Amino acid sequence: MARKPTKPTKEAIRTFESIRKTDENGREYWTSRELAQALGYTDYRNFRNVGKKAYEACRNSGIDPLDHFVETNEMIIAGKGAERQVNNVRMTRYACYLAVQNADPSKTIVAQAQTYFAVQTRRAEKMLDDTPLTEDEQKRLLRREMKKHNAQLAGAARGAGVATNTDYAIFQNEGYKGLYGGLTHSDIHERKGLGRSQDILDHMGSTELAANLFRATQTEEKLRRENIRGKENANRVHKEVGAKVRRAIKSIGGTMPENLPTVDSIKKLERKEKQLLKLKGPEADDTGVQKEDGRADVQTNRDQ
Repeated sequence: MARKPTKPTKEAIRTFESIRKTDENGREYWTSRELAQALGYTDYRNFRNVGKKAYEACRNSGIDPLDHFVETNEMIIAGKGAERQVNNVRMTRYACYLAVQNADPSKTIVAQAQTYFAVQTRRAEKMLDDTPLTEDEQKRLLRREMKKHNAQLAGAARGAGVATNTDYAIFQNEGYKGLYGGLTHSDIHERKGLGRSQDILDHMGSTELAANLFRATQTEEKLRRENIRGKENANRVHKEVGAKVRRAIKSIGGTMPENLPTVDSIKKLERKEKQLLKLKGPEADDTGVQKEDGRADVQTNRDQ
């Protein structure tokens, strides 16, 4: 019979919460050294064996352990104020859960830690349940399709004679000029108020992305179908296709792409999607512990 989870005391919860950290990307983590101390391991070498078992358990579960165990080096104050470098590991909730599952079961704090990390994961699941991807967010994920078809468009352009990076930049500008009523890539970038390193495609809403995807796919097909040769001809085709897409938008009363709003980076949305995918699994009980083949398991997320 499985042991009934031990409810963590308020003191235990405060302990684990006090050592929870957040990295520069907003992802939470615990360090192996602080977790070891919280679990009552006076000799860190003993806890390293626990960590190795957790690492292997993660690998055996089919999840990349490098997503949950990140080795770091840091300086600590040793005797007489001297500094020395020590190894540490940043651990996600899932990594911590696996660690406490492999820790000394005779320690009361270990049993409490098992429930704490399971419950924390379940709370994250419920939070994400309350904030699913909206319909427009789901549509914006076609940015991946845009990347794929841009690569295919580049291949078709090379076949037509668009050979250098400069040639391709001009070729792309012609397509944008056709679709955006004469605006170049730089013009669109400035109009959206983006920084130098920000990609305009990353900040397009679903409607604007769809227009650009249609421009790219139809240009690629035309270049290949009509066996277009010469970079000047390729540029002309790209601009003509962009202009035809623009006329189609106008004919149905749509908003011109340059007048559509700038949105948050798609990278933020992709992180949210990864959170949802990582945390969505088989139904869990109220403790967040999942039962499978008589063993406890828990879902987690690489981006937390």
